[in-house]
Amino acid sequence: MTVTPETALAPDAALIERLAHGAVADLPEPWRAAATHVVIRVEDFASDEILDAMQIADPFELTGLYEGTPLTEKSVSDQPMGPDVIWLFRRAILDEWIDRGNVSLAELVTHVVIHELAHHFGWSDEDIAVVDPWWE
Repeated sequence: MTVTPETALAPDAALIERLAHGAVADLPEPWRAAATHVVIRVEDFASDEILDAMQIADPFELTGLYEGTPLTEKSVSDQPMGPDVIWLFRRAILDEWIDRGNVSLAELVTHVVIHELAHHFGWSDEDIAVVDPWWE
């Protein structure tokens, strides 16, 4: 079937998740292997609890969130509380993608994933720039 404007559908959560996993697969080592241990979850919007905790009134303002303990703060004596998670919020991502109009959806999802992985890895802005040339 040929996709036309009349038959096109908005990118769904499964596509956002595939793009996110692609971003992880494209990371250089040693980051790639470590990043595969972070769970990626896609929801349309952040929950009211997350928005309230972050004092965000507009759910379109939050495209992603890292939930976990950064590797720089973990200890072998810590009790595992579950996997670290990167939350991607599809509707906010799509809204930003449309507003920007100058990046592909894959580029934007990659940027959000890298930003959230930066929290996991404890990366500086310089570290992020090596992995994500977004700012060039």
